Amino acid sequence: MTQDINIPYKYISVEGNIGSGKTSFVEMIQQEYACEMILEEFQDNPFLPYFYQDKDRYAFSVELFFMTERYKQLQRQLLSQGLFQQFTIADYSFVKSLLFAKNNLIEEEYRLFQKMWNVLNAPFPKPDILIYFHRDVSILRKFIDLRGRPYEKMIETSYLKQIQDTYFDYFKNILTFPVVILDLNEIDFVKDPKSYTAIKHIMAGKYLPGVHRVSLLV
Repeated sequence: MTQDINIPYKYISVEGNIGSGKTSFVEMIQQEYACEMILEEFQDNPFLPYFYQDKDRYAFSVELFFMTERYKQLQRQLLSQGLFQQFTIADYSFVKSLLFAKNNLIEEEYRLFQKMWNVLNAPFPKPDILIYFHRDVSILRKFIDLRGRPYEKMIETSYLKQIQDTYFDYFKNILTFPVVILDLNEIDFVKDPKSYTAIKHIMAGKYLPGVHRVSLLV
């Protein structure tokens, strides 16, 4: 691929619900631009398969493990960016820990978790732009089934809807950097180069701080 679109940001966070395609997109961008890439190492969480079987029992363990691993990874990669890297793109931001914890933990556990998150979050910069890949939960369910991870078969549609609502509630309060909610519907940008290029154009746009919603038309 050729770098036909200039990316004006130094730190880009690509967020989205489970199965939205954020990791695939970040990998494609890294292959094209040779930028710094940060991918969540979710498969290393030993509590995750048990969490989908018994959320109440394993929620705090799974979220605490995720938060500490994300912290170590972002500290290692985000706070020591190479001088010659064009930009850094990640398939998550540290706030993901807080949002999933808010959805999954009981009130007492969440208050404790939030205190720990506040301390760990202090050194991390805010993204220059956050792109949120939005798909209807019925489409997410189909994408999740297609990738075939056994433990994800237990994810309920209602859980995906709760995660989506938690993100949208968070975005309402963002005033310091731009958030672009990108409606993808069933678009498969991995197989459709025009869709991939269209997303790059959207990501490279100039936006004021706050929430912007864009539908992908190709």
